[in-house]
Amino acid sequence: MPRCHLKASLRPVATVKNINVLSKPSYATQTGVGTIRPGEQPRRRAVTPFNDDGRVPWGQLSPAEKVSRTAQQSFNFTLIAGGVVATVAVFTLLYTDVFSPSSHITQYNHAVNRVRNSKECQEVLGSGQSISALGPATGTSWIRQRPKAQLETDRFGTERMKMRIRVQGDKNDGTIDLYMVRRADEGQWGWGHLCLDARGHERIWLERPGGEAKKKEPGTFFGIRWR
Repeated sequence: MPRCHLKASLRPVATVKNINVLSKPSYATQTGVGTIRPGEQPRRRAVTPFNDDGRVPWGQLSPAEKVSRTAQQSFNFTLIAGGVVATVAVFTLLYTDVFSPSSHITQYNHAVNRVRNSKECQEVLGSGQSISALGPATGTSWIRQRPKAQLETDRFGTERMKMRIRVQGDKNDGTIDLYMVRRADEGQWGWGHLCLDARGHERIWLERPGGEAKKKEPGTFFGIRWR
């Protein structure tokens, strides 16, 4: 049989439509915990007196949070005010007890310097550079500390200060007896007396009762006082 030759135009052609296999996936969105809807404020932790750092404005605080912030600020102010008061008290105490010209430590140093610079005391104790002030004795040893002053105030407002200071030189040792008076209308201390008691020697007066220092009596010869 003769073969039938079909024209190319009459052959059936299979056509395949283009299919986009790389289509964008679609995801389902869910509104739940931790998501922020449009127009909503982000959630924050509650403000307490222990975690409040001041970042949250006052207008955004709840009544309870406002009470917490007020309590925290009140505590901080009280703490700062207490620190200022304590600092002022410490500086005041240092001035009145150490640096003030009328403090007992100033009088202590003044009395020791009077003994060191006294020629009579140097003859008994030793050179002025070797004279050192010591604290009260405990047992057989001397503690190097400043003695405590005894302060008394009478009903007229007159203050009295007593102090005993142990001193030692390269020749001998002794005790300084200090007594001072400050009346109510006076700002500075005045001498009651100041003397040195050393072993084997008579008392040496640097300030006699009444505020007058000891003066050497003029010598006598055959009953005649020479001046």
